[in-house]
Amino acid sequence: MFDQITRVAALALGAHHSAVTLIDDRRAWFKSRHALSIGEIGRDESFCTHTLSSRDLLVVPDLTADPRFENHPMVRGDLGLRFYAGAPLVSADGHHLGALCVLDTRRRAGLSVGERQILRGLAATTVQLIETRRLRTIGVIATQVFDHALDAVIFTAEDGTIVFANGPAATLVGLPHAELPGRAITELFPAWAEMVRLLAGGARDVSAANPEARHASGRMIPVRATLGRVGVADRLGYATIVQDASAQRALERESRAAQDLLETVIEQLPAMLFVKDSVTGQYLLVNRAGEVMSGVPRERLIGRTATQLYSELGAAYEEQDQDALAHPGEARTFENEFIRPDGERITLRTTRIVLDGPARDAQYVVGLSEDVSEERRAKAEILRLAHFDALTGLVNRRSYLDRLDELLASGTALALLAVDLDRFRSVNDLFGHVTGDFVLAAVGERLRALAGPLDVVARVGGDEFVLLVVGDDPVRRAQAIAAAAVTALSRPIAAPIGTAHLGASIGIVLAPDHAAETAALRHCGDLALYDAKARGRGAISVYDPAMDAAARDRRALEVDLRAAIERGEIGLLYQPVLTVDSGSIGSAEALARWTHPTRGPIKPDLFIAIAEESGLIVPLGRMLLRQACFDAATWPEHLSVAVNLSPVQFHAGDVQDTVVAALADSGLSPHRLKLEVTENVVIHDVERTFVALERLRAAGIKILMDDFGTGYSSLGYFRRFPFDEVKIDQSFVHELETSPAATAIIRAIVGLGEALGMAIVAEGVETCAQRDALVLAGCTHLQGYLFSRAVSSASIAALEASGLFDRVVL
Repeated sequence: MFDQITRVAALALGAHHSAVTLIDDRRAWFKSRHALSIGEIGRDESFCTHTLSSRDLLVVPDLTADPRFENHPMVRGDLGLRFYAGAPLVSADGHHLGALCVLDTRRRAGLSVGERQILRGLAATTVQLIETRRLRTIGVIATQVFDHALDAVIFTAEDGTIVFANGPAATLVGLPHAELPGRAITELFPAWAEMVRLLAGGARDVSAANPEARHASGRMIPVRATLGRVGVADRLGYATIVQDASAQRALERESRAAQDLLETVIEQLPAMLFVKDSVTGQYLLVNRAGEVMSGVPRERLIGRTATQLYSELGAAYEEQDQDALAHPGEARTFENEFIRPDGERITLRTTRIVLDGPARDAQYVVGLSEDVSEERRAKAEILRLAHFDALTGLVNRRSYLDRLDELLASGTALALLAVDLDRFRSVNDLFGHVTGDFVLAAVGERLRALAGPLDVVARVGGDEFVLLVVGDDPVRRAQAIAAAAVTALSRPIAAPIGTAHLGASIGIVLAPDHAAETAALRHCGDLALYDAKARGRGAISVYDPAMDAAARDRRALEVDLRAAIERGEIGLLYQPVLTVDSGSIGSAEALARWTHPTRGPIKPDLFIAIAEESGLIVPLGRMLLRQACFDAATWPEHLSVAVNLSPVQFHAGDVQDTVVAALADSGLSPHRLKLEVTENVVIHDVERTFVALERLRAAGIKILMDDFGTGYSSLGYFRRFPFDEVKIDQSFVHELETSPAATAIIRAIVGLGEALGMAIVAEGVETCAQRDALVLAGCTHLQGYLFSRAVSSASIAALEASGLFDRVVL
């Protein structure tokens, strides 16, 4: 049809070429063309573009003479166009679609009136064809849209007869699609007639309240329906759009249920929920938890502001509301103290968020408040425990080290007092750990009472404490505090189930005089404390650089001792123990001796202590026990050998196996071996120790308590274990002639031994007067330089055979 129009145009106007040109935003293309080979051209190069600014014809008699077109490719090119006349194609709604144009290769004077009418008429026909095609296409599309719509669409005549219905309408009422036209719509939608009456009131469309559709099965379906008048000219009718509202009604029921649930949840929330108006600041909603938490009834909260309710804190709450409003969409959390009407203070953590409302954006401030008082108290306690010792309340090790680092970094002069308790393990053993904890707490109180406001008192280990003396004249104050601490800690501590008697050794080191770094200062403090403990209980020692040299010398001696043990250079001498009744040697105590290749003889107290500190006592003790058994096996059958057990050696866990192996390898009878243990062997683990001692005693080995009277809780051990012999410490023997107290103690020990069936050995006897007094007191065995120094194994048998001691004792 468009091709025919272009041919008619060319013929009627006597032109070589003609075309119906349509234009979009970037190109012009020929919907139909006559004698033109070009299919399209750029919009800017199109002649028809110039028709868009006018609703009338555009006639160009000579294109070569018109500046707009003289250089156009269709003018200068092979086509050689000279003449153009175009009529704009304008739709009924005023939209410019393009142009109907005629073109010629010769210049023309223009168009006659008749030619102009023909061109306009053909252009109008072209527009009509386009409009008709568009409307036809829209109708087809509309039908397809209605058929594919999710909702039922029904068109009726004015009397309600169905003219058209789409597929969803047939599905909704359960009828074949072909049976709907011709039916009365009221059969399917009873509310239709009422909707028509409402529409007659002048509204463009109306909706019915809760209408229903009748299904072919007879059941009624809840629907939503909208009715509107449609039609053209005198053919009027109605369009009805119907939606199945079953799901919607169910959703509404669910929504109501959800709303009820939400209200229940809000009411049952364990946290306070409130809603405020963002402009007035008034409370609009508060849940039950809000009443309980605030202590204020809801009726007093609703409609009032925070400032009106809380005179002290309200302004802060409203500032937080403004902060939330300044950060829309972001949850803002604050913590505040809150004072209830009864005066109780609680800590509230409140999260605020701004929400839009139906009236305006950011209409509401919503808050959720939790009572975090317990959490805050728990965190405070955790923080306290992180910095303070839970038992004593003193600064703990970590905080003490942090504070020491700070003080040293700032160059502050200070004194560090390292305090070690004496006899604390005995307290734990005798009274138990509960009493031990009570005693440690009491120690902490006594030390804290001696410290100044700037000083630091810390518990850094089981029974180890530290004082940092800071402030004016720390050196003088450190000496005074140390002396006062020794005195204070020597006083008895009355515990619920007994009285504890302690003591303390204290090492003092100064900063920056002795060291200016934490590690170095602590090392110097350890050396000073070690020196104090070496001097005896209750001693105070100030660090001296010579202690470093002594420590290095001690470490060098440890290296040499290790080598000496490996080479078997530690030997044994034996000191006889005389039996008072017979005056003969009953046994001999094995005493370790070491002669250093360059230093000469090393005191046993020194190298035994080094061996215990380094763990070398285990292989050394094993070697000496084995040697003592082999030596004693060469003595007469009635002589026994006594071997000392170190606490470290004993608690290594293999003493019984070592003893059994030494006896088996040497052939020595078990009843000829005596093992001497001190209180220190027992106090580390009483139950485990006595079980091991009972096994050794059951094997025939005799067990001796050595250094009796110098410990703290030795008497308690006799209730637990029947020792074969008890050795009176030589310190009491040395004071025997000058101290009535020493005499009384010895008599008490002898009486205890007689009552429990234990032999009593007095060691360190050096004078005849001591010998006579000990014999009169009832001691059963004597040992000391008065009778013999330590001698070789071979000399023991010779001394016993000589009968020399018969005269000495008797």
